[in-house]
Amino acid sequence: MKSANIIQLSDGYLNRTPIFQYIMLSMLFPLWAVAASLNDILITQFKSIFELSDLASAFVQSAFYGGYFLVAIPASMVIKKTNYKIGIITGLTFYIIGCSLFFPASHMATYNMFLFALFAIAIGLGFLETSANTYSSMIGPKKYSTLRLNISQTFYPIGSIAGILLGKYLVFQEGASLEAQMATMTPEEARVFGEQMLQHTLEPYRYIIYVLIAMLVLFLIIKFPKCKPVEKAGSSQVKKPSILETLKYLSKIKSFRKGILAQFLYVGIQTAVWSYTIRLALELNPHINERFASNFMVFSFIAFFVGKFVANLLISRFSPTKVLTAYSVIGTLLLVYVALVPNMTAVYGAILVSLFFGPCWASIYARTLEVVDDRRHTETAGAILVMSIVGGAVVPVIQGLVSDLVGSLSLSFLVSMACFLYISFYFYKEMKREASSEKEANGIEADAI
Repeated sequence: MKSANIIQLSDGYLNRTPIFQYIMLSMLFPLWAVAASLNDILITQFKSIFELSDLASAFVQSAFYGGYFLVAIPASMVIKKTNYKIGIITGLTFYIIGCSLFFPASHMATYNMFLFALFAIAIGLGFLETSANTYSSMIGPKKYSTLRLNISQTFYPIGSIAGILLGKYLVFQEGASLEAQMATMTPEEARVFGEQMLQHTLEPYRYIIYVLIAMLVLFLIIKFPKCKPVEKAGSSQVKKPSILETLKYLSKIKSFRKGILAQFLYVGIQTAVWSYTIRLALELNPHINERFASNFMVFSFIAFFVGKFVANLLISRFSPTKVLTAYSVIGTLLLVYVALVPNMTAVYGAILVSLFFGPCWASIYARTLEVVDDRRHTETAGAILVMSIVGGAVVPVIQGLVSDLVGSLSLSFLVSMACFLYISFYFYKEMKREASSEKEANGIEADAI
């Protein structure tokens, strides 16, 4: 691409960032955040209405993040054969279809139908994230790839807060908690009441559909750079690598494998903590209802936003790995407090944990993508990183199972703590590796002098 002094470089990056297109791209991040945060509302709502265990209620996240896992590779193939813009348009289309499925689901009033609708939404979000995360890191100079993605990710908490507020005022109702109200009803009264409450789940998705249609139209009419590696003269006959060839190449990169595991566990922690914060508040204080307890998620996402903002400032002045190591260690200690202190201060501890989630996803994503030297594998590498989001389907289920087994939602937060402990170790090892590389580079420079 060569327009307004923006030049497409051979490695797929640009010489400078097209601001308007970058803003449009960043506006996609709150769109999947809305869907993800609404899951936290649905888990609480469905647990009471369908009389689910903590393990069963966590299947909301399994359906959601399982869709991500299954669609990431097909999404990368679409992007590889077309471009990032087509991937985004495809994602928005599936997202609209998934939201629309909530309308028949509410009338059928079955848990499985809601899970199917969430799975369809996740297919759209899988396309969006596979496209937008990699695209954001590449739509400008390579040296600012991590910063660009971190800035785009800063928009994420805005969507998260919007999702919780939509759930608070459109899904949750005034009065006693659903569990308390339904406990006084006959089975038939509880069934009818539950069906009435399910109708409230439609409203947030109705408004989301309007926004998605507007975004879809904008992406259809606005021109975007391709941000793909430029083939050298005479190389047009070179065969592009197959999926199997790419997987074989990536499996040999140790740093890539470690990044995948770190991302898997990070998304699992984030999803588990957010999934159970409202439930934790209701368990520790039975005198509050769901609408009041949802305020704690608003505070969590505000903390998440502040944490991202502060991290961006710190990363611009200090070593990113040092900042992230400190963030992860503090987050781990806070989760120990959440698990072991059986009063409402544990809920505030869970809120503070969100402060230290901030920069992790974008940093792990961009750092892991950078170790892929052969840029022909970029799209698939980005897809595999998005597939690691399946951690959000696994860790909450494990935490829910632990909660059911030990009879304590509080103690189940030790599962998230163990995951954050590994993240701390991952960034610490990255920090040591960077220090070693820097020392080696300085030694080479000294020898040259």
